[in-house]
Amino acid sequence: MSSLPSSSVLRSPRLWIGSGLILAVVSALFALLYVGGNVNPKGNLRDLPVALVNSDKGLDANGKHLNFGEQVVSGIKKSTAGNDSFDWQVLSRQEADKKLGQGKLYGAIVVPQNFTAAVTGLTSPQQQAQPVRPALSVLTNQSAGSFGSSMASQATQKAAHAASAQLGKQLLDRAAAQKAPLAPAAKLMLADPVSVQVADGHPLGTHSAMGLSAFYYALVLVVCGMLGANAITNQVDTALGYLHSDFGPFRLRNPLQHTSRVRTLAIGSILMLAFSVVMGSIVEGATVGILGMDASHLGLLWVYSVATIAVVGISALTLLAAFGVPGMLLSAIVFVAMAVPSSGATVPLEALPGFFRWLSEFEPLRQITGGMRSILYYGAQADAGLTRAWISMGAALVVALLFGFGVTRFYDRKGLHRVPRPTEPADDAVPATAAA
Repeated sequence: MSSLPSSSVLRSPRLWIGSGLILAVVSALFALLYVGGNVNPKGNLRDLPVALVNSDKGLDANGKHLNFGEQVVSGIKKSTAGNDSFDWQVLSRQEADKKLGQGKLYGAIVVPQNFTAAVTGLTSPQQQAQPVRPALSVLTNQSAGSFGSSMASQATQKAAHAASAQLGKQLLDRAAAQKAPLAPAAKLMLADPVSVQVADGHPLGTHSAMGLSAFYYALVLVVCGMLGANAITNQVDTALGYLHSDFGPFRLRNPLQHTSRVRTLAIGSILMLAFSVVMGSIVEGATVGILGMDASHLGLLWVYSVATIAVVGISALTLLAAFGVPGMLLSAIVFVAMAVPSSGATVPLEALPGFFRWLSEFEPLRQITGGMRSILYYGAQADAGLTRAWISMGAALVVALLFGFGVTRFYDRKGLHRVPRPTEPADDAVPATAAA
């Protein structure tokens, strides 16, 4: 029986056009999604949450109650009223610490309790001899994302220095009214009286990738689920005789077993559940046990890892069962191309274009990363993203099972089998005599 020479395959327009279209679409989607979400974070920045905390108790002087902390807070709010890049929230210290510990704030400016006393003391004769500058604290929060924390830190430090300059004008006017001679050093001190001290509002361990370990861990789980689904699909098809396996120069081909699409998907799902336990255990053992990643709640972390791989893997299996080979590309787009830029891990959601903010409402990696941050950084608090993650994974699993088994059952009922049944002659069947 003769066969066409291999060189004739390269002359097929369908091969060139089909491959070219697929690769062009994949290249365009990955480029637009990956770069499009991160190309202009400052231009897209909207409502990045930052706290203003006034702990100043104030001071009674000359029958008046002074509170320079209130002036600082109101001045910052007034000066930033027309700028919607940041959401300046006036909070108590307790509220700010709670939100910093839940990843709901990227930074804060804190006015200390003795701020007014320290500021007014700068104009006293004793302080002019040995001046002590009052301080404003700028708190950062790498656990919410290092990039967002950096932008918040820049904005809060700029606002703090502007508040210092505004207070300096008042102090110079006050010193002039007292008609007391000021040394040049004292004038410089009064012109910029406040020191700005930067501190970490929610410290992390040294092995937390500067607040990115939760994202990388979540990404590993998603990739394990997606690639695991592809591997299991190939193994199941090989075991059922639909595909052959090449091991170097050797080829393995099992006898064909006519199996329904529903049963094939069920077999793959059971395997995915079983191997999710293996993969989840290996991921946690490698990252925590070998690499020393900072982690607590190890039991919950293991359950969460196994569940994440299982949900992502079964979801990918349903796409493969419903769409075949295009399902592999669809899985890559859903779980990687659209998921990574909308995860809010490297660039905060508040700095993403509107399309990616919309994607973040349902893209799996965003929800998985939020739950992982809660486990690794925030003591597994339910309202720090963990509850949302569990609900999202549960909903995704239900939707995937209904979709996958619904579509495969429809194919089976319509007789759309993967290979013709023995009682169903194929359109391209070759007569026995010709085959002989």
